[in-house]
Formats: sequence, structure tokens, C-alpha cells
Amino acid sequence: MTDSTLKRNVGFWGLLWASEGSIIGSGWLFGALVAATTAGPSALIGWVLASAIVIVLALVHAELAGMFPESGGTSRFPHHAFGNLAGMTFGWASYLQAAATAPIEVLAAIQYLSTTDWGHGLYRSSGTLSGTGILVAVVLMACFVVLNLIGIRWLTRANNTITAWKVAIPVLTIVVLLVTHFHASNFTAGGGFFVHGSAIHSILVSLPSGGIVFALLGFEQATQLGGEARNPGRDLPRAVILSILIGAGIYTLLQLAFIGSLDPKLLLTHDWTALGAGSADPAIVALNAGPFYAIASVAGLAWLAFLLRLDAVVSPFGSGLIYLTTSARISHALSRNGYIPEPFERTHRRTLVPVFGVLFSTAVGLLFLLPFPSWSKLVGIVTSASVLMYASAPLALGALRKSRPELPRVYRLPAARVLAPMAFVCATWIIYWSGWQTLTTLMVAMLVGYALIAASYAFKLNPAATPVEWRAAAWIAPYLLGMLVISYFGDFGPGGIIGGIGVFAHVLDHGGTGGLGLVGGLIASAGWSLVIYHLAVALRLPSPASTPATHRANAARTDSRRGYLAAGSST
Repeated sequence: MTDSTLKRNVGFWGLLWASEGSIIGSGWLFGALVAATTAGPSALIGWVLASAIVIVLALVHAELAGMFPESGGTSRFPHHAFGNLAGMTFGWASYLQAAATAPIEVLAAIQYLSTTDWGHGLYRSSGTLSGTGILVAVVLMACFVVLNLIGIRWLTRANNTITAWKVAIPVLTIVVLLVTHFHASNFTAGGGFFVHGSAIHSILVSLPSGGIVFALLGFEQATQLGGEARNPGRDLPRAVILSILIGAGIYTLLQLAFIGSLDPKLLLTHDWTALGAGSADPAIVALNAGPFYAIASVAGLAWLAFLLRLDAVVSPFGSGLIYLTTSARISHALSRNGYIPEPFERTHRRTLVPVFGVLFSTAVGLLFLLPFPSWSKLVGIVTSASVLMYASAPLALGALRKSRPELPRVYRLPAARVLAPMAFVCATWIIYWSGWQTLTTLMVAMLVGYALIAASYAFKLNPAATPVEWRAAAWIAPYLLGMLVISYFGDFGPGGIIGGIGVFAHVLDHGGTGGLGLVGGLIASAGWSLVIYHLAVALRLPSPASTPATHRANAARTDSRRGYLAAGSST
């Protein structure tokens, strides 16, 4: 199943660079610090663990991408396996992660700009943007709107050059810091290699909340371009797998270089967990504003500090711009699929830009930005939305192995009966580790999407809407509700719902307080995941051979009206 209307002119290197450029983003600028303040030097274990999990998810996507080389593959996989309700659910999750990533890239750029003499007032020592910083963030988001409305084809054409720059700077940073300013003693200083009293817990928390998984996301970008790949069956699996291997290697070495090159004097008076935002120590405030910039400046590497500050503005700005474009394209496709109101798919006559979609995505981005005005605060939400989107792929693979065994599979996941459910369990764990406060925020955002879809159906706001396929997606509500219950009794992210902001500070604030304990929570979430996995596979859409001819004809007409997501992403 392919997109015949798209030009197939993207080769292997184009697909690889698309995914690699998505993986290497603002995550490298802050991920090493946030992970280290969460888990100390043992964050290295977190990177290895997260890399293994994401590689398994990438292998799942590699098989599906070869089967369905169409644009927007990541969000289309559950649609093929479980129908349009699953497509709505995970398509909206895809939209949320794209809409929330634009402001997180803006936050990264502004935090690094606060290292300048003129920009120090943009960032507070508490780890959040000041009022002026938030105003600048809103202005930058407005710039994204203007650039999107006039078209940004120049940025698309320059993608290979931009990606080469984004990869070269962190690699250069690794080499310089490891060769010139590496202190092996740092790995046992500042309280030791592990966080005392919570060694395992802190490593697990560092995956979603420390920015580790966020940094590794984006490998699926190659699958989003499946409809434009020259040889999708051969190139898509290779590009997906190689991109995550390269990204995992770079990020693990960045963590190693960060820990080893930190000023040892700082660790004589502070534990690793005391290096985070909220300290009044000027050195720690500077470190949180621009981690690698601060290290390079203290080490006397002025030329590297200059490059890092430049990269910290150019790369996130470009990524944020692309992500706003992405979210508008996703909402455009969701509308063409008949899920949300028809105005989302209307495009400008000359630029073909979905104007309403761009404006709506900007508004959603600001709704995420204003309550969570720092990179570290927003990263958990983006990670959870992204992983929820990814979690549908193992389920789709298990279902399609049974319902569509005849489809050609250029790459076939080995031991899929074990690896597919394992991948779903791991994705569920990451969502669980993000904590009660983050998970409730994500669920509220998902409810907003369902409300938008319900309104579109109730008031017939989109003529392309088709009857909802309830049965095949009947597992979705139990899965999400079950995760909320487990998270409430778990021991991750304690506090009020929706991040505990404002009036929600004391609403259900006993959630995440540890009733299940560490092991109990892991067992409960894994067990529930396996129940849902087998239920979803059992409820899958029937194979075409067992589907009535009239239903197949209607489905074919429906697919002919639906647009495929052409979503790019860039962490």
C-alpha cells in the first residue's frame, strides 16, 4: 500500500539523514545534565537501557515501514490493524508530541541565550523562564507562524546541510572534551556513581524525566517519508535501524564526556542531585542555563563555547520551526481522514499551507509552554506523548502478523512473539516512569482530542467522516484507565494532577506516593500491558479475505479519500 501521488525520489541517505536529524536536537544540549542530576553517573546505564528499548521499538517500526511504505507510517500502523478509532487516538498522540516539541525547542534556544550578557534576565535560577523569557518565547512562536504561512521550502532544501551541522557539533564536543578535560574521578565524586538510597529508581526516572528517551526519539522520521522513498522495502528498515544506532552512540558518549569534563571543584561541595535547577550558586545557575557552554567556558575553550551557543540557537530554532510545520501537517491529515473538523485541511491557495492548522498548533504549543516554562519540565510530557504513539506499533505488528500474513515483509522482526509484547511492555514502562503528574497531564490532553473528534462527528463538521470502528479498538480505554490506576498507586511523579500547577496542586495529590512499591509497580504495569497486548491482537480488524465484499468496497472508497500523514519530527 503506497502513496501513488507522491514523488518517490528519497534514497537511503536521505531517509537516514531525516531520522538522524530528528534524533539529534535539543536533547543533546540538556539531556546529559538533567539525566546526571536525576541519576548521577549511573545515568550512563539509563542511556544504555533506553537505547536498547528504543532499538527494539525501531526494529518493530522497520518491519511495519517495509509493509506500509506510505507517508505518516507511524500513525497509520494502528489504523491498518485496529481501524479508525485507533487511528484517531494515536494520530492525536502524534499531534500532541509534535505540537509540544515546538515550544520545547524554543525553550532550549532561550535558555542558552540567557548565557549572554544581554539575555541573563530571560531565565530564573529556579529553572524556569522569567516573564521576559516567556514573552520572547511567544514572539519566537509567532515567528514560526509567519515563516510557516509564507512557506519554508528553503529550510526543507537545506535539511542535509542543517543535519550535518547538528551531528558535527556534538561529535566535535565529545572529542574535544574527552581529549582535553576528562576527569575520571568525577564518576565516584558527588555522592558516588549511584544516587544513594534510590539507585534503580533514579535510573528509571531519568529515562522519561531526565530527557534520555526524548533525546533518542525521532527515528521514525524515515517511516513518515515512506511514500516518497525510492526503494522503501530495502531502504526504510536500514535507515531506521542505523539512525538509532548512531544516535545512541553519540548520546552515550555525550553523557560520558559531560560527567568527565565537569569541574571537579563543583562536586566537592555538591552531590549530583544538587546540580539541578533551584540552586542559588551562580556556577550551578550557569550550568543549568547552558550545560555544555558552561563546561567549555570554565575549561577555557572559548571557541567551542561560541560554537555551542550558536548551535544552541540555530538547531532548536530550525527544529521548532519544522515541528510546528509537522503538527499542522498532522492535523491536516487527521482532517482529511475525517477525524477532526474540515477547516484543519484547508490550505492557502498559493503556499498550500494549512493556515488554520498552523494557528491552532501554535495555540496548543503555547498552552504547553505557559504552565511548564522550562526544558526539563516539558520534556516528560513530550516523551510520554511520543512513547504512547510508539506503543501502538508493537500491537499493530502482532495483529498484522495474524490478519495480514500475506503482505510482503522485506524486513521481518525475529522472535516477534517475544519482542513485540516486550516492546509494548517497555513502552508502557516509560509512560509509567514519567509519573502520576505527567501521565494525568497527557490524559487530559488526550481527552481534549477526543472532545474535538466527538464534536466533529456530532455536528457533522467533516463530510469525510466514516463510521467509528469501535470493536477493534475496544482495548484502548481499558489500557489508558488501567495505567492511570497503576500510576496512582505507583511511586513515580507524586503530587497533584496536571503537573500540580495552580489549582491542581492538591487534586488527587496522593497519586504516585508509592503504594505498590518499585517492584510491585513494575510487575503490575508489565502484567497489564501483556493483558492488553493479547486483547488487542484478539480484537484486531479481520483479514480482507474474511471481510464482506461490501465492507471491503466501502473501506477502499474511504481510503481513497484519506490523506496520509506527511509528518516530520525533530528532537
